[in-house]
Amino acid sequence: MAVKIKLKRLGKIRQPHYRIVVADSRTRRDGRAIEEIGLYHPTYNPSRIEVDSERAQYWLSVGAQPTEPVLAILKLTGDWQKHKGLPAPAPLLQPATKEDKRASFDAFAKTLEEGDAKGEAITPKAKKADKKADEAAAESTESTEA
Repeated sequence: MAVKIKLKRLGKIRQPHYRIVVADSRTRRDGRAIEEIGLYHPTYNPSRIEVDSERAQYWLSVGAQPTEPVLAILKLTGDWQKHKGLPAPAPLLQPATKEDKRASFDAFAKTLEEGDAKGEAITPKAKKADKKADEAAAESTESTEA
């Protein structure tokens, strides 16, 4: 019996969330599973990924094959590298709290106040009359060259 680690889809039509499950390769996508080992919520910002590392390591060690999406998730969490004996990846980004966002906004606003930036456009707007004059000058230079 071939065992796969795959995603089981749940949720509404445009609000999917998945469970990472271990199942027989012949079962349907949302069919009966042997064991659930994690969660994946792609609609959250950043995505919510939870994997029971101990159970994932067990199933990988006994020969369960992850599907491509699950392999990408396992690489993000570091379970695939641990299974293969590779160096661990960089830690996942943690969601920013409101205090962090406020502090970064205040720091940016402070740099704007101290510097030359006045919140205006960098390039000046060209008036229609200036454009017409430039076009007329270009045409006159072309006619003199010919």
